[in-house]
Amino acid sequence: MSFRNTYSWLDRCLHRMAFATPRAQLGVADLEQRRFQRELADVRADRPLFVTGLPRAGTTILLELLSRTPTVATHTYRDMPFVLAPLTWGGFARKFRKSDAPRERAHGDGIQISMDSPEAFEEIVWMAFHQQRYRGPSIARWEALDDDEFASFFVEHMRKVIALRRREKPTACRYASKNNLNIARLPALLERFVDAVALVPFRAPLQHAASLLRQHRRFSKMHAEDGFSRRYMAGIGHFDFGANLKPVDFDGWLRGRDAAAAEQLGFWLEYWCAAYRSLLRAANHPRLHLLSFERLGAAQGLRALAGAAAIEPDHLTSEASLLAPATAHEVATPEVDAALLDEAQALHAQLLDRCLLLD
Repeated sequence: MSFRNTYSWLDRCLHRMAFATPRAQLGVADLEQRRFQRELADVRADRPLFVTGLPRAGTTILLELLSRTPTVATHTYRDMPFVLAPLTWGGFARKFRKSDAPRERAHGDGIQISMDSPEAFEEIVWMAFHQQRYRGPSIARWEALDDDEFASFFVEHMRKVIALRRREKPTACRYASKNNLNIARLPALLERFVDAVALVPFRAPLQHAASLLRQHRRFSKMHAEDGFSRRYMAGIGHFDFGANLKPVDFDGWLRGRDAAAAEQLGFWLEYWCAAYRSLLRAANHPRLHLLSFERLGAAQGLRALAGAAAIEPDHLTSEASLLAPATAHEVATPEVDAALLDEAQALHAQLLDRCLLLD
């Protein structure tokens, strides 16, 4: 199923309205603080879980795994399009709620989604407060998070997501998100939110880079054929691929490159190296956990993950069937610089040495 087949004319109108009115939504968010104060009274945003990494690292399936545990609350597709006022929109949307059959998501990677699936909408909150950071061809790293107004809003937003999920999952008490762009905010994010935990999966570099290139080509074609898909992805802060591509400029690695470079495998392998080289410098942080996606499905891997995330181990191991082995593809590398390949393999070895999930 293509992206454009999943949204009706009314859905598109609502999304366009939401994308055009972030400041108005912030006003509604302030009002709902008072309107739902009784429901929010005993809700805390303690120990949030931030799943992040380069796209295609396994972040989606990791969020799905966490979301199935009794204590975790996440955004779901039902929270769109008025994500900044989740309780207000959630109450309105519930009146028109309908079930839907699971379908393959736009990535064409076999992952099935429905309206109740967890999804990555957190970046909408960041964009509402920091629009200037998204205006160039790339996204700069965040060295610090010193915006108190934003931090306060974000904490309240986490509380609202927990309260919303509690309506159907009474044991929910911890916010979790998948937000690939949080990779640009580590370790600053952990320094600002002092009890948060970051879970950062990675894959073998050539397989990962080849997957990134396939998705970039897929979304480039999709965006050329369907303008709404391009606007939708930009509106929710997904700048991973296609016409919306805005890579994170770790340590200036993008200097001198243009958009055409993204059509080459070497570009994505360089991106992989830049991202995980940067993350390795923060790997000693006690609440930042690197995860080898290829090793995640093992029982000891899930128990190690449970310990890092402070989740009951049986709640994760009972969902182990979600974690099918990553599909390996033949990757031709004749045009990739040999020194880059060597660097990627050396970095991968360092990640395996530092990662949470060791055999």
